[in-house]
Amino acid sequence: MFRRTLATAVTAIAALTVVSCGDDTPAASSPSSSSSSTANLSGTINVFAAASLTGTFTQLGKDFEAAHPGVKVVFNFAGSSALAEQINQGAPADVFASAAPKNMDQVTDKGTPTTFVKNELEIAVPKGNPGRITGLKDFTDKNRKIALCAAEVPCGAAAGKVFEAADLTPAPDTLEKDVKAALTKVSLGEVDAALVYKTDVLSAKDKVEGIEFPEASAAINDYPIATLTKAKNADGAKAFVDYVLSPAGTEVLTDAGFEGP
Repeated sequence: MFRRTLATAVTAIAALTVVSCGDDTPAASSPSSSSSSTANLSGTINVFAAASLTGTFTQLGKDFEAAHPGVKVVFNFAGSSALAEQINQGAPADVFASAAPKNMDQVTDKGTPTTFVKNELEIAVPKGNPGRITGLKDFTDKNRKIALCAAEVPCGAAAGKVFEAADLTPAPDTLEKDVKAALTKVSLGEVDAALVYKTDVLSAKDKVEGIEFPEASAAINDYPIATLTKAKNADGAKAFVDYVLSPAGTEVLTDAGFEGP
C-alpha cells in the first residue's frame, strides 16, 4: 500500500512539473503584438503633401491600401506653405510631407521629420519650345511670357535662389500658388516657360519639354515627412510614413525622378 501511494504521488508531481514547464513556454504572437500591428490598421489616413508629390504619393497611397484593405488614404495636395498654415489652424492631418524644411518647421505639432527625397528645378517649355527659350536669362525678357511660383512656396523660394546665383532679375507675368499650377500654364501654352521641378517635367510626359540649367544646383530642395502629434489615426500615420521610407516607397519616388536623401 505504501509503495502504491508513493508511486501515485511521484506521478502527480511529474505531471505538475510538465504543466509548469508548459506554462513557461512563450505564447504565440497575438494580433495586438508589434509584429502584427500593421496588419490591424483601419480607418482613414489624412496625408497633406506638397503639390509636386501628387503623382508619386497617389501611387504610394494605392499600393498602401492594397496591402491594408481596411485603410483609406486621403490626400490634400497643395503648396507646402498653404498646407502648413492649414495644419496650424487645426485641419485634420495625420501626415505632412513638405517640399522644403522651412514649411515643415512652421508646423508646431509634429513628430521628428525625416528627409526622404531631394528635387531640383528645371525649365519647362511647351512642346516644340515656341518661345525659343534657351536658358535662365530668357526669364528676364519682358517680351516673353513667364510663370514662376509665388515666393512663399518652395518652388518659388528655390527660383529666387537660382536667380540670385545667376545674378539675374526675372520678369514673370504670373506667380502661381504651387508648382502644378505653373506647370499647367506651360502645358496649355499660356506661357513660354516656367520654373518647375525636374519631376514635374517628367510627369507631364509629352505635354512639355525640359531644359536643364547649371544654376539649379544652387537650390536643391530637401523634402521632409513627419507624423503629426494630434493625428487621429496615429498607427496609420506611422505605418504610411514607414512605407514611404521603405525600399518599395523609395523605388516609386526615384523612378519619378526624385533623388535620394
